[in-house]
Amino acid sequence: MLIDAAYIARRLHLLGEWDAALSALGPDADPELRAEIAVDRWFFRIEGHDEAEKAVAALDPTSPAAHLLTGRLAYSRLLFGRHARPDDRAVAEAGYRAAAESGDESQRAWAVYHWAVLLDNIDKDPAGAVPRYESALEIAVKSGDAYLESYIIRHLAPHREPAETLAMLRRSLHLRAALGARPQTVAAQALLADHLAENDPERAELLQASRSGARELRIGWLSSED
Repeated sequence: MLIDAAYIARRLHLLGEWDAALSALGPDADPELRAEIAVDRWFFRIEGHDEAEKAVAALDPTSPAAHLLTGRLAYSRLLFGRHARPDDRAVAEAGYRAAAESGDESQRAWAVYHWAVLLDNIDKDPAGAVPRYESALEIAVKSGDAYLESYIIRHLAPHREPAETLAMLRRSLHLRAALGARPQTVAAQALLADHLAENDPERAELLQASRSGARELRIGWLSSED
């Protein structure tokens, strides 16, 4: 029986088992997959920054994946205030812009989505972010990419009216759970809880579940009691 190391790594990646996913990859594994897993581990656990940067540096610097992952690293340094560099804001936007211009439609949608998040979370510029979220969402829905849709609507939801916000957050949670994307599901549970009334029993259940999952996956910024 042949063992597909890339398949195993992708499944472990979805489960938030980043160390195991990287260990499953041999020396000749797809460098883009290795870089993506390493960048996700850094983002969720705030661990392994140098390894993630090294993995991204091993890619063809002109490739859409290299542009996108370079942007993501710079954005996450800004967001968490770890290893931040003076040019991170410019590097992030340049990476997303290049990925959006050089990739296929799916790659472009991911790049535009991340660009919107940069504008939203770092620049506090919803007027610039929302049209980009909507543009990326159109591609995700058209192509049936439920994983990408779950990301976009999670960030677009707070810009909608309260009832639509909750509906979009629930859909994001359900999409992620159905895909078996455990870290993303934990994040979706926490965000939905944050938008429910403090006396809502569902809020308490979501917080308990998300914090338990975050502790197990060692996602510090999701396991806090604050």
